[in-house]
Amino acid sequence: MGVLENKARARTFYKYLSKVYDQINPFIWDERMRDEAIAMLDLAPDDRVLDVGCGTGFATEGLLEHVDTVYGLDQSPHQLSKAFEKFGKFGDVRYHLGDAERLPFKDDSFDAVWSSGSIEYWPNPVDALAECRRLTKPGGKVLIVGPDYPNSTVFQKMADAIMLFYDEEEADRMFTEAGFEEFEHHIQQSRPGSPRAITTIAEVPE
Repeated sequence: MGVLENKARARTFYKYLSKVYDQINPFIWDERMRDEAIAMLDLAPDDRVLDVGCGTGFATEGLLEHVDTVYGLDQSPHQLSKAFEKFGKFGDVRYHLGDAERLPFKDDSFDAVWSSGSIEYWPNPVDALAECRRLTKPGGKVLIVGPDYPNSTVFQKMADAIMLFYDEEEADRMFTEAGFEEFEHHIQQSRPGSPRAITTIAEVPE
């Protein structure tokens, strides 16, 4: 388990990263990549969508271009405070401070669940994916964006020491164990040589 696959350490990390997150993020995960991924969900304006690990609201902002309301959840109060500054506390975003492995919603509460840049900090990703499946309506979609496993042996060792990086084979295992039957992976990249994202879209079984 990587250093940041620990909830307390991850919260401390984001306490400081939240101050510069919006300046750093575009070099790894930009608007074009975000919008390409959102298009995979084929959202309707009245769909109920949950953004797990919403952070400062970068993905939330893109989702609001397609739906009327987004439910945003994050374990970091510092990240959420940045989101409050963007959207206000009582606007089109419904905020929840919480844990991806114990999502505070009833079964079949959402038409779609989105999570980008969060799975790499989940100590038990299969449990969290099963939670996403639980609260998504049958036939609905769950989309997860995480860091693709590097090709270089040196970077692999560094990645393993920090947080969860995974390839398509490992994604297959995690999504299958979480109860998904139909899913597909897409590799996204901001520019040649930049870190790659592995974006998985899965359909919740009927």
